[in-house]
Amino acid sequence: MREFKLMATCAAGIEALVGNELRDLGYQVKVENGRVRFHGTIKDIIKCNLWLRTADRIKIIISEFNATTFDQLFNQITSIKWDQWLPMDAAFPMEGKSHQSKLHSVPDVQAIAKKAVVKELSDVYHRRTRLPETGNLYPLEIDLYKNRAMLTMDTTGPSLFKRGYRVAKGPAPIKENMAAALVELTNWNASKPFIDPMCGSGTIPIEAALMGRNIAPGLKRSFTFENWDFVDDKLVQSTKEEAAAKIKNDIHLNIFASDINQNMIDIAKVNAEQANVLHDITFKQVAVNDLNDIHGDNGVVVSNPPYGQRLEDQRATHKLYQQLGKVFRPLHSWSKYFITSDLNFEKYYAQKATKRRKLYNGSLRTDYFQFWGHPIKNNK
Repeated sequence: MREFKLMATCAAGIEALVGNELRDLGYQVKVENGRVRFHGTIKDIIKCNLWLRTADRIKIIISEFNATTFDQLFNQITSIKWDQWLPMDAAFPMEGKSHQSKLHSVPDVQAIAKKAVVKELSDVYHRRTRLPETGNLYPLEIDLYKNRAMLTMDTTGPSLFKRGYRVAKGPAPIKENMAAALVELTNWNASKPFIDPMCGSGTIPIEAALMGRNIAPGLKRSFTFENWDFVDDKLVQSTKEEAAAKIKNDIHLNIFASDINQNMIDIAKVNAEQANVLHDITFKQVAVNDLNDIHGDNGVVVSNPPYGQRLEDQRATHKLYQQLGKVFRPLHSWSKYFITSDLNFEKYYAQKATKRRKLYNGSLRTDYFQFWGHPIKNNK
């Protein structure tokens, strides 16, 4: 089976998580800024799109080369046997990026790269006119960094954070792959209690439930590669069936999610039902300050509280941080994790974090405040 150079792209700060996920799936990886490189076949492309929780997309690296002139760029791209990648009617939009490179005009880089692909395909398919581009989608990208070009083809389509279960959402929702990253950065496993006291549309507890049940996050969606000429439909179906067979249906999860807003609880329940994990999560409309029935030891709290970016919201936000501290500080065996752009969070929570990790929630710089618990040993 044909092997490809592949990369999983991701948000800054979580490359190591993507690398760990790929290693767990059995791949040798090279972790770089914003991406993780590995090798694989079509089977692996299908598998990784189905299973990766924290990545954005899986791309095939078609070629890498130096380019300081448009002639170099054009000639390198026309040297590729494009008929091995694209059928005659392929739709192949060309995206572009350029950083710290002599060829700094992105529109020109895109235009030249596109022209080069058209030239080579036209020669192969003996067409003197424009290629029709009426067929399936093969998204291409030319990325220049320090005069080094990388030409890729996206296998995923809409980003991997679009799992397919979030049919409703509230204000400022966290992306699914970032929510998964927040859970992966904790010490939680399916045997421990889990709480999100400000769950919003339910993304964080839903991602925890998907992990706890070992449900592949891509099972409820489709991918661009599924329509490609060189991808076997039977292989796609069998790989999806293999993933579905690994779901753990015989375990009990203790996941609790609450929000002060009943409308958000209703939205979260709809999303959890779409993800097939509604039975794993107990949802309740309750304010943080009124959380007084937390049971169990060695649990984990993960939440994305309001950031209070607007001046008029800061007072209420800081009061909420104080309430979080009041409710959760006494739970000494529990570990607590909060993501916020407010760097004064520790002051209002009234405890210094064990660790802070810089993450980007979309384009917004945030810190992940981690308060590690002291587990109680079970002597039974």
